[in-house]
Amino acid sequence: MFTWMSTVADPLRARLMRLVERQELSVGEIASVLQLPQSTTSRHLKALSDETWLSSRREGTSRLYRLVMDQLPPKKAQLWRLLREDTPEANEDELRLAQVLRARQTRSQAFFAGAAQQWGRLRSELFGENLDRNLLPGLLDPTTIVADLGCGIGRLSELLSPFVRRVVAVDSSPAMISAARDRLGTLANVEFVTADLQNLPLADATADLAMLVLVLHYASSPRGVLAEAKRILKPGGRLVLVDMQPHTRDEYRAQMGHQWLGFDREQIREWISAVGLAHPRYTPLRPDPSAKGPPLFVASATTA
Repeated sequence: MFTWMSTVADPLRARLMRLVERQELSVGEIASVLQLPQSTTSRHLKALSDETWLSSRREGTSRLYRLVMDQLPPKKAQLWRLLREDTPEANEDELRLAQVLRARQTRSQAFFAGAAQQWGRLRSELFGENLDRNLLPGLLDPTTIVADLGCGIGRLSELLSPFVRRVVAVDSSPAMISAARDRLGTLANVEFVTADLQNLPLADATADLAMLVLVLHYASSPRGVLAEAKRILKPGGRLVLVDMQPHTRDEYRAQMGHQWLGFDREQIREWISAVGLAHPRYTPLRPDPSAKGPPLFVASATTA
């Protein structure tokens, strides 16, 4: 106890501790508030850290300090409560701390003021083109069971699997299922099924979410595929469908086996209603400037 008291007996250290109890701060920021040289501030921080009054972490080239009451032993916390009563210096420190925090915000605002026109490019360079796509599955409930219908080589299953309870990856092509299994075989919560999408070997009301991404234009009976998707959905489940808007690229029939040259809003809404799904939505997607194919849409509906 006496060692603790001697460590915090210096009034400057008490002022410093009040600051880092309020806000995690760097050495330079603390020095600015206390109007001390950084070398003096560092010496006080070392003494307090050696006695485990403070915790710290490194962020880039800086070290940030914090006093967390819940991390102090009860007797230490009791001693600090006795020492941290407000003083005139503490009030002045609070004003200078507010200035330091405003300076942080000003630096951020200055960066964005200069980078606003280039932020999209900078963001992509720093974090990749797929950042937005990769974070969206975090909106899913972790108990969700997903049916990835027409899974292909498993790109969507791979994206969703870390965020959900289970993914059932279904495709009518044994070659696609084999490629998906090779790609995702280490993911314990992904099951692979080879099946016709109009005759799924899945029980009624077993999936929370059914995905049909760039699949429906291959179906001889899109309505039949939608009916099967509706059958396997639980009450309150959701269908999400992504496909091409109507187009005139007839060569896709011969080149890739497409049976439909896209779908318009009324066609999709009609089929969705016909199979008993509710709340249909159809939203055209903004074309990707680098994409060579027709523009896409996303449609969704729910079970009653």
